[in-house]
Amino acid sequence: MADPVPPPTGPDAPPPELAYVGPLDIVDELRDSYLTYAQSVIVSRALPDVRDGLKPSQRRILVAMNDLGLGPASTTSKCAGIIGETMKRYHPHGDASIYDSLVRMAQDWNLRYRLVHGQGNFGSIAGLPPAAHRYTEARLTPAAAELLEDLERDTVDFIDNYDGKYREPLVLPGKFPNLLVNGSDGIAVGMATHIPPHNLREVCKGLIKLIDEPDATLGEIIDIIPGPDFPTGGQIMGRQGILDAYARGAGRLTLRARARVVEEGKGKSPSILITEVPFQVTRNALTEEIGQLVKDDRIAGISGIRDESSARNGEPVRLVIELKRGADPHLILNQLYQFSKLQKTVSVIMLALVDGRPRELTIKEMLQKFLEHRVHVIRRRTEFLLREAKRRGHVLEGQLIAIADIEQVIKICRTSANRGEAKLRLQGMAVPAALMERAIGAAPFAALQRELGTVAEYRMTEQQAEAVVRLQLGQLAALESEEILKEYMQLRDLIRGYETLLSDDANVRAVIRDDLEKMAAKYGDERRTEITDDGGDLEMEDLIVDEPNVVTISHEGFVKRMPLTEYRVQGRGGKGVQGGLRDNDFVEHFFVASTKAYLLCFANTGRMYWLKVYKIPTASRTSPGRSIANVLSLAAEEKITSIVPVREFVENQYLLMATRQGTVKKTELMAYSNVRAGGVIGLTLDEGDDLIGVALTRPGDEIVLSTQKGMAIRFRESNARPMGRTARGVKGIKLGRDDAIVGMVVADPDGLLLTVCENGYGKRTPFGANTPVPEGAAESDEDAGTEPEVVEPEPGEAEGEAENDPSGMRYRLQRRGGKGVKDVKVTAKNGKVIGITSVRDGDEIMLITKDGMVTRSKVEDIRIVGRNTQGVRVMNLNDGDKIVSVAKVAQENVGAE
Repeated sequence: MADPVPPPTGPDAPPPELAYVGPLDIVDELRDSYLTYAQSVIVSRALPDVRDGLKPSQRRILVAMNDLGLGPASTTSKCAGIIGETMKRYHPHGDASIYDSLVRMAQDWNLRYRLVHGQGNFGSIAGLPPAAHRYTEARLTPAAAELLEDLERDTVDFIDNYDGKYREPLVLPGKFPNLLVNGSDGIAVGMATHIPPHNLREVCKGLIKLIDEPDATLGEIIDIIPGPDFPTGGQIMGRQGILDAYARGAGRLTLRARARVVEEGKGKSPSILITEVPFQVTRNALTEEIGQLVKDDRIAGISGIRDESSARNGEPVRLVIELKRGADPHLILNQLYQFSKLQKTVSVIMLALVDGRPRELTIKEMLQKFLEHRVHVIRRRTEFLLREAKRRGHVLEGQLIAIADIEQVIKICRTSANRGEAKLRLQGMAVPAALMERAIGAAPFAALQRELGTVAEYRMTEQQAEAVVRLQLGQLAALESEEILKEYMQLRDLIRGYETLLSDDANVRAVIRDDLEKMAAKYGDERRTEITDDGGDLEMEDLIVDEPNVVTISHEGFVKRMPLTEYRVQGRGGKGVQGGLRDNDFVEHFFVASTKAYLLCFANTGRMYWLKVYKIPTASRTSPGRSIANVLSLAAEEKITSIVPVREFVENQYLLMATRQGTVKKTELMAYSNVRAGGVIGLTLDEGDDLIGVALTRPGDEIVLSTQKGMAIRFRESNARPMGRTARGVKGIKLGRDDAIVGMVVADPDGLLLTVCENGYGKRTPFGANTPVPEGAAESDEDAGTEPEVVEPEPGEAEGEAENDPSGMRYRLQRRGGKGVKDVKVTAKNGKVIGITSVRDGDEIMLITKDGMVTRSKVEDIRIVGRNTQGVRVMNLNDGDKIVSVAKVAQENVGAE
């Protein structure tokens, strides 16, 4: 710091009131000034006092209205006059801020129990603003009068107002816990308070519990006060946020509007009816927000919104959301909860001023602080009443002395030169005890003796003499000893009651308990806000439309999903549409599943990963998609080889797996219901083996395995006993040299097996004897124009009696582990088998080539032929292209153009 500059002297010296103070450090000055400002905002403006729950502005408005005599029984007065009186006496901060506070205390959708009764337009829950203060009138409500009761009885401390002309209370006596009942919001410097409103009846019962049992636990209090009770009703979703707020002083609640789906009748679209909105959400703002969400296409299926609200009919909120035909009302309601203020998060910060300092409090501490305040108020009120009773009793005692010798009192007053002399002479007047007893009676005299002691004569004090000389002659004539004695005896009873009350805090708490019971009976009402055990946290799945999607995974590991309607139905032999892959990439996995289905993703290594369809990124048909490494936590050497869509995990279902080397393993589906993010072992593989297929089975199902050289075996799933999740499995089929399994399906007794070869050929063949063979179906390549090839079964392969199938049209049932039968005649023309699937008439299939061409065909276009055939052309391929995958479109998921 530079050397200080000396202050100027001589004629340039500043006046004394601007005396030189020397240089100041700007950091220290800014810190001190800002702390002073912050303390002023915290204590004198933004935060409520824990005792009466009011901010200074609110307290000053109520006191000013009380000064004006605007009690519950009075007529209303112009709000402009109330504002003026508040500014004049207590709150010189501008009429706008005062009127805003006044209006809020009159709005029953902002305060659980109003403190101001308004006459005129004070706004509405629709969001309409109040009229100007020159048009509105107000008075105190009975609840506000309870807060102000006993203010004049020295129950609280008073301080000078801003200019020292008036006195204002630091806090109100507060007969009920206004801070919890009406709540409070305020933002100070570096801190804020957000205390929600509560039900008066519940809070009073909670206070009574603490009075009866000061060591009551938090759980016992929450049993009585289960949570906030907002004036606009609604639903609190879950209890954890309430527990956090009550136990720590801070928490977060999920508050949801009360809404329900209304079925309009047969043939009509349902609608959504909203009857309560979340706290501090206006009706018009909510309507506009929903309209904007529809306009921005964030929510689909809403055709309009109708406001049928009417305060006159007792329905301040009635919003009807009309839906389009076919829209899912529950899905749209969940989307409204997620994207609009139909559901909001309420931050609870139980911060209030305690002894002039901001402090976060638990629910029990808040109740205790209120009880401490009321004990203090009741004590001070009782002490005040005791002082007043003793003062009045002292005066009455002087009047009793005067009654005992009234003639002498009159004589002294008549013969005294002035009032001062009369006072002195009255003080010197002695009244014998016997005269007192004769004049006022034995019982009053005994009471007087108990108070003043047994003496031979009685004299007046200066205060008593002053009271006597101030009596008018007519009052002396009308002075009736019986009335004085009656009032005196009543005062003695009151004094004894006050002294008893002050002798023990238990007596004071009994008075508070009685007050709380009366308050609950007088103002208590039923809870408006429902508290549910549902956490209210909407899962992403709740906001997703349940619809069929096409999911593809390419050879290089790019995954995407698209709506099924992206693909149009084509005739047999069509060339398909471009699937949108990168150069040198081709599709390896292709299937159709619901957006809400679970995907059990099995890697070639036998490891399994869990995924939801909706979590797969949506992409256009021409987009390559996203790397599956960004969706699943795959190891570098892993590739997804099989994906099983499952809506839910249920008992009595199994996953049957097949490996390239012919091993099969069956495991309960429930064993895979608890999957970790990093995946789990689906099965243990031998060295050099790969997992090629997984099927969902039930007891009684039959399995068909197909090899790339055209062999197939059909066996009962019961032949494979259930094993643990990490087991290796057993032999499923005996493979020939250089052969490998390419597919596995669950046999459909009433369906057909579709076999597709890499060069664009395919065929349908009946599974078993129950499958009807249409007239004209080719039984062999001889009928189809090619030479048949017969493969005889080895001895012992058939299980039981072989089916009578001389035509070779069906697959006989065998034991697991056999060589199987000829499924398709593999030649250079049709190529190796690339996949199989079970189909029925009406089904459609998707065929994908390594170059990314996709075609969608009806299975009726593919001829039914025998097992030992080459098949028919199912897709025209470009030179060098080959089919790599086939998938069936489930009939219930068809959404073709």
